[in-house]
Amino acid sequence: MLRRILVALACLSLSVVGAAVAQPAEQPSQRVRDLLGRMTLDEKIGQLNQVPGGRQRALNSRLDAAALDRVRRGEIGSFLHVAGAAQIRELQRVAVVESRLGVPLLFGMDVVHGYKTMFPVPLALAASWDPALVEQTARVAAVEATAAGLNWTFSPMVDIARDPRWGRVVEGAGEDPYLGSILTTAQVRGYQGSSLADTTSILATAKHFVGYGAAVGGRDYDSADITDRTLHEVYLPPFHAAVQAGAGSMMTAFNDIAGVPLTAHPALVRGLLRGEWNYDGLIVSDWNAIPELLNHGVAATPREAGAAALRGGVDMDMAGNLYSAELKGAIEADPALLPMLDEAVIAVLTAKERLGLFDTPYGRADPAREAAAMLTPEHRALAREAARRSIVLLKNDGDLLPIVASARRIAVIGALAEDANSSLGSWRAQGKVEDVRPLIPALREALPQATITYAQGYRPEAAQAIAVTASGEGAQAVHEVSDAEALAAAVEAARASDLVLLVVGEHFDRSGEARSYTDIGLSAAQDALAAAVLDTGKPVVVILMNGRPLAIPELAERAPAILETWFLGVESGPAIADVLTGRVSPGGRLPISFPRANGAAPLTYAHLPTGRPAAEDLVRDTARYRDQPITPLFAFGHGLSYARFQYSDLLLSQTEVAADGQIEVGVTVRNTSAIPADEVVQLYVRDPVAAVSRPVQELRGFRRVALVPGQAKRVRFTLTPAQLAYWDGTVDGGRWRIQAGDIQVMVGASSADIRERTTFTITSDGVSAIPATAIPTQSAEEPRP
Repeated sequence: MLRRILVALACLSLSVVGAAVAQPAEQPSQRVRDLLGRMTLDEKIGQLNQVPGGRQRALNSRLDAAALDRVRRGEIGSFLHVAGAAQIRELQRVAVVESRLGVPLLFGMDVVHGYKTMFPVPLALAASWDPALVEQTARVAAVEATAAGLNWTFSPMVDIARDPRWGRVVEGAGEDPYLGSILTTAQVRGYQGSSLADTTSILATAKHFVGYGAAVGGRDYDSADITDRTLHEVYLPPFHAAVQAGAGSMMTAFNDIAGVPLTAHPALVRGLLRGEWNYDGLIVSDWNAIPELLNHGVAATPREAGAAALRGGVDMDMAGNLYSAELKGAIEADPALLPMLDEAVIAVLTAKERLGLFDTPYGRADPAREAAAMLTPEHRALAREAARRSIVLLKNDGDLLPIVASARRIAVIGALAEDANSSLGSWRAQGKVEDVRPLIPALREALPQATITYAQGYRPEAAQAIAVTASGEGAQAVHEVSDAEALAAAVEAARASDLVLLVVGEHFDRSGEARSYTDIGLSAAQDALAAAVLDTGKPVVVILMNGRPLAIPELAERAPAILETWFLGVESGPAIADVLTGRVSPGGRLPISFPRANGAAPLTYAHLPTGRPAAEDLVRDTARYRDQPITPLFAFGHGLSYARFQYSDLLLSQTEVAADGQIEVGVTVRNTSAIPADEVVQLYVRDPVAAVSRPVQELRGFRRVALVPGQAKRVRFTLTPAQLAYWDGTVDGGRWRIQAGDIQVMVGASSADIRERTTFTITSDGVSAIPATAIPTQSAEEPRP
């Protein structure tokens, strides 16, 4: 083992694996070069200016005659928060027909998990562990958004997040860079289709480059204190995956790393992203982030802030109006900025050209297509399937679920049960509350033999409950229901039932941007409700609706069954009813760990072992909290099923592999129950002895497998040693180093439920040019007797 470490540190006998990572950046087309040559300085700066035409909840509200005049003068290159085919067609006409050069506009919006057809929020979609499904939902979002005239979405958010106090955890794929990279690729492909020039394709934006999910204390917009190795191994890989998938744009993050804001970070943006990765897409700032460089303290004046952002590699100023106001003076003071301005303009014009806007500027602004494309039966069917596949069964003691036929009286308790607004999540584009199919009507349809009663249990966050009783001739006396009265009614409903469905969690507005909280448990009113309902002794199924992992240790201990349903979109109710009644067996798995307490965050399954690994024995001094168990409440990858699965025959194609080779890992999975269901087979690896300490587990493959009763399938994964490389920042500016030595392989149903183990040996050292977690593991399945 010592020889292995010394060899690695001495950098001897290294074979290079996967050196050809990215193709050289394309040169600008003749049309783009011609346009650039004809532009005045003001027109160039105009292309870098993105102007809000409204706000997320008030689209088109800022459009006026002055905005149109700016378009005519070439002072605007893009609008955001503008939508509607007719409106966008007219704006595009003004740009193409009435401006001097006729350069078309980009129209962007946060189309995060659907445009009109709202799918589960991204964290929920990640719980499906189904890249094909994620790609399909992004494709539908693109079809609907482009029908409304949009050509640019600020999605996917690919930030890795290990602190559930951070509100924007809802918008990403969770804690793991491998899962995040795979789902990033799926979303980019879904948004952009086979060709950006296709008028149903939309420019994808991988955001927020980089480290935004590592905000100190989970506080949105705060600094990210990240080591070089963690940056490369955890936070950068999904962005590399986005580059490889052809993402048309990137958005820089609000945060700083080691005191350097990403809005003005030439080393990472120009050096790594543009230089080493050869990225030639469009780079946009986040909302108002360029003026905020003054708050960071890296610029003394707005002009300095604009120059810093341009030097840093930011092509377009989102909503800051600072490039528009200050770049001309900055360039006149420092002509060295002019080539950087030209590079930024080329990036913007090239994005427009790739979208086909110069040839078909109105292709995405067709009112007839807009009328036909929204919320179709096919889109609703996909939304229901996505919602079903995103639900995670966290606990099911005594097989309380699915609901048995003998449960004739069912009490649905909790204000979230009728909160259709929260089902839409915090980024809802053009999703409307009236489009949501809520839980209670869906349950009544799915269980016609049962009597279903509803009790609110507490006053909801969004609006206080009001009870209205008749008084006099048509008059109404209004009485505000208190928490105590609502609680008493809920307990009465529970006692009169055979089964309680207790719906608790978060109102949608508690997760999302600027929604960081120190307390990620239930509200006091919900805690009291849960305790009172459980005290009745009735069987209770908890249905969680939330946008982040929740710290609910008491509820997890007392409730016999818990179903994590997140915010599932327009088909939320029917999807939950499908799972509760057993029409569908839950197959979702957690993409992020649930902590036992607020103070136990951040956490990750892929932690380092440390010199004193955590131990249950409190007599020993180890890396743990003394007042909590050493395990998470629910582990990464966890999720139960109504079926039972048996794993066997974990075999390797060989026991040794060279640095440039590959190895196949195969395992047999059998459904030993009488219920058809999906199992998510998860492959983890560990390098137990290396030049640097490696995580105790790292996900390197997964496959969601459908199995009918009694059926077995052989699941195969193909691994390469490059996927076991670690980041070595000590040599030649950094490289991915493959070390000879033993690798442990673990296959199972979650990071905490490993069923089979084996080991193989890498026989030679090497280097790779690709982030290890950005390399997809090929998988396949075949029936077995």
